[in-house]
Formats: sequence, C-alpha cells, structure tokens
Amino acid sequence: MNNNDIIKEWLRFSETDLAAAQHLYNNMYPKPLEIICYHCEQSAEKALKGFLIYNGLESPRTHDLPLLCDKCVELNSGLEKIYDACEFLTIYGVQPRYPYQLDISVIDTEHALEYAKYIYVHILELINLV
Repeated sequence: MNNNDIIKEWLRFSETDLAAAQHLYNNMYPKPLEIICYHCEQSAEKALKGFLIYNGLESPRTHDLPLLCDKCVELNSGLEKIYDACEFLTIYGVQPRYPYQLDISVIDTEHALEYAKYIYVHILELINLV
C-alpha cells in the first residue's frame, strides 16, 4: 500500500466514524450519547493522524487530540482554529467506553458532532490527493 492509499484509508475511517455518529444521533432512540461522542472523537483523531501522515510524519499512538493538533499546527499554523474543538472532544476518546465515567448531555453530543465535522472538513481541505 503506498502512502496516498494509507492517507485515504485514515480519512475514510474518519468519515465513517463521523457518519456512524450522525446516523446514531438521527436514528436511535434513546440516543446512545456516549457512543456518538466516542465516534466523534475517533473521527477527529483519524483525520489529524491522516494529516500527519500526509506531511511525512508517523501517526503517534495517542488519543490526546490537543497533542495531535499541536503537531498539525507545527505543519500548518492555520489549524490553530481547530484546537478548541480538539480540546472539547479529547475526553470522549476513552471514558465513554466505560459505564459511569461521564455525564453527557444532548447538547454535549450536538457540540461533539459539530466539532468533529469542523475538524474533518478543515483537514480534508488541506489534503489534496488525486
């Protein structure tokens, strides 16, 4: 698999996590808020890692979105605008997978969806793969 294929795969996984989160939000009742937020964090994480790989770096093994965002900002200072979204989403990378770890509201979930889309779109705009 060449580097462009690897990057496309990261972005495909990012898009799939985002689509899964949106589908669950729109179609499940009661809404599985923890799982939706988890998929939002995963979407952002995979987009950021795809951007790092696109720029010739290795994908760090971390769920720390602000750390990943900092690495991305070093490559493109314009990504500073996604930092707050990364900070908001990072808590959803691990804790929602376990019962009683977080108290997540519908508003939190709507913000998670909005921020995940925001990050995905900004990363996609910077990656030009033919």
